[in-house]
Amino acid sequence: MSKIVTKSIKMPDGAEITIETGKLAKQADGSVVVRMGNTMLLATVVSATDAKEDVDFLPLSVDYQEKFASSGKIPGGFLKREGKLSDHEVLISRLVDRALRPLFPDDYHAETQVMISMISHDDNVMPDSLAALAASAALSVSDIPFNGPISEVRVVKNNGEFIVNPNKETTKESELDIIVAADKDNIMMVEGEMKEVSEAELLEAMKVAHEAIKVQCQAQIELAEEVGSTEKREYSHEKSDPELLEKMQSELYPKLYAAVSKQTADKSVRSSDVKAIKDEFMESLPEDHEYDAFLLLQYFKKLHKKAARNFVLDERKRLDGRDFTEVRPITCEVDYLPSAHGSAVFTRGETQSLTSCTLGTKLDEQMIDGATESGYNKFILHYNFPGFSTGEVRPNRGPGRREVGHGNLALRALKQVLPADEVNPYTIRLVSDILESNGSSSMATVCAGSLALMDTGVNISGPVSGIAMGMISDAETGKYAILSDILGDEDHLGDMDFKVTGTAKGITACQMDIKVDGLSYQVLEEALNQAKQGREHILGVMNEVVSQPREDYKPHVPRSEKFSIPKDQIGAVIGPGGKVIQEIQKETGATVNIEEVNDEGIVSVFAIDKAAMDAAVKRIKNIVAVPEVGEVYEGKVKSIMPFGAFIEFMPGKDGLLHISEIKWERLEKMEGVLEVGEEITVKLIGIDKKTGKFRLSRKVLLPKPEKNTEQN
Repeated sequence: MSKIVTKSIKMPDGAEITIETGKLAKQADGSVVVRMGNTMLLATVVSATDAKEDVDFLPLSVDYQEKFASSGKIPGGFLKREGKLSDHEVLISRLVDRALRPLFPDDYHAETQVMISMISHDDNVMPDSLAALAASAALSVSDIPFNGPISEVRVVKNNGEFIVNPNKETTKESELDIIVAADKDNIMMVEGEMKEVSEAELLEAMKVAHEAIKVQCQAQIELAEEVGSTEKREYSHEKSDPELLEKMQSELYPKLYAAVSKQTADKSVRSSDVKAIKDEFMESLPEDHEYDAFLLLQYFKKLHKKAARNFVLDERKRLDGRDFTEVRPITCEVDYLPSAHGSAVFTRGETQSLTSCTLGTKLDEQMIDGATESGYNKFILHYNFPGFSTGEVRPNRGPGRREVGHGNLALRALKQVLPADEVNPYTIRLVSDILESNGSSSMATVCAGSLALMDTGVNISGPVSGIAMGMISDAETGKYAILSDILGDEDHLGDMDFKVTGTAKGITACQMDIKVDGLSYQVLEEALNQAKQGREHILGVMNEVVSQPREDYKPHVPRSEKFSIPKDQIGAVIGPGGKVIQEIQKETGATVNIEEVNDEGIVSVFAIDKAAMDAAVKRIKNIVAVPEVGEVYEGKVKSIMPFGAFIEFMPGKDGLLHISEIKWERLEKMEGVLEVGEEITVKLIGIDKKTGKFRLSRKVLLPKPEKNTEQN
């Protein structure tokens, strides 16, 4: 029997998190169960004892999965079992992956797998804020080399107060919602959404998160010491050839430095210059001496990276000739696709997004069926990144994790400015197709998406722009450079990728990944303020094309109207067996949907044109309208009796038109006066207080003969 060890962590609000190891999954290199309330996560990690030859990266896979049994549910679909990870699970997997990956040793290349399973769910505890803690704890109790521990927490701002790891309801009502990853000393990853908050508020939220993370990291250190797993395995995954490295350093570094010093904006020219240097060196190698081809390539990459970084830090210039704060040239265009409901093309430098917007009905909402969440989503954003956007040949195998993550960031940025569900009758789908890419296509998606929404006529509260910030730093010299609107090369060579989106009022979303230790809050604040300048510049260019939504939708855009009716009138609109609502839809061509919300009926009418919509709305409002004495109605004769006729003056409402109220002249009998089905105009003259029956009159709408003035 293994020794079971448990550590407890007290949260700022008094809640308790426990980490237990030694009970479950003991054949894994490391395993823990993290529990908060009734939410339990099982995290396991396994790493191969040897690395494959000629591998220069860490083959790390992180999978987070929510078991349906954890919340007492059976999966939908035909198979009735958990399968491919949902987008929700992919996004949590990415949060953990991005936090863990930078902390493995650079020379550790063994295939490593981290699996996190939610095995019990508490609706008051959100599991995504515990996933990285569980993964890091599993690594901490293993012998796998790892420069941790780390952890992640969620921080929200609600009613002016910062709360760590809140419940779901508090999170939904908050004005700021971020997840922060860090070790004891440094913040490493931030992702979240905000309702137009300031840079200072975001920075303060990071500090609150870091204080909570420090406590969780200390608990993992103590856990590892108690388990006895502080000694890590030995490994040797990289070959070396000091003689070759010295030769390449002396011959190639000056040429590579000169190549990056050209400051060429065209990435294909930069690539060809670097390739020419490599090819020339390869041809110069003596034929009688064999060099390791893999080492040659790796050393060349390292020297190129070193030359590019040193050039930026020493010369205070960028690879494409821009200033550190300068944004690449931008062009915008809306209404590019004539048949789409709305569209935009946004081009910034060599990055381009073609985004379309489509409006649909409630029937087009996305159904969510997960272990922790069920319901419907009426704002959808899809991001596509085909191979041709970077000049590559790549098979189309559907969206990968990168596409899911970039699309989610853009969605979080734009959803903050959408009209509330209560007043927005449409399901909205944005699709961003990246046609060119050289840095920050997710931010191009945000800008193009904002333009497309306004081109469609969606009443957003304000346009949104986004910018990707980078940083290159040298810990030894203390030099650093913060770069606005980074290139793909600068992202690869740099130490930070910080994406910030927002309106003129404030930040709506952010995503940050840091690859180095020791990034101070002062540098973060500088990056945020520089990002604000960049966002405002991009927003200014966008506003020159379109700054507010269209006043009306385009002629081919379906029309929609949303209104409420009394709860007790829902049945009248639907009719027995759906007869009435089906008749309305058939006769008008509109789509009608009714649902009960907060003790009232919410009616959504969707039609291909305004005439059809108005006809359907009129029919429904007539059904639920309350008859008013003194109002005039267009009615239809339903039946004729000796004493008068019953008139349907409103849908489902009949009133008596007495024989004495038909004409001013006295009528002896009803024969030949009215016919069943005849349409006549009547006035409601009274409602019986006891029976609720309606009394109608036709004669009061007719001229009164002078000779009959003494008659009624």
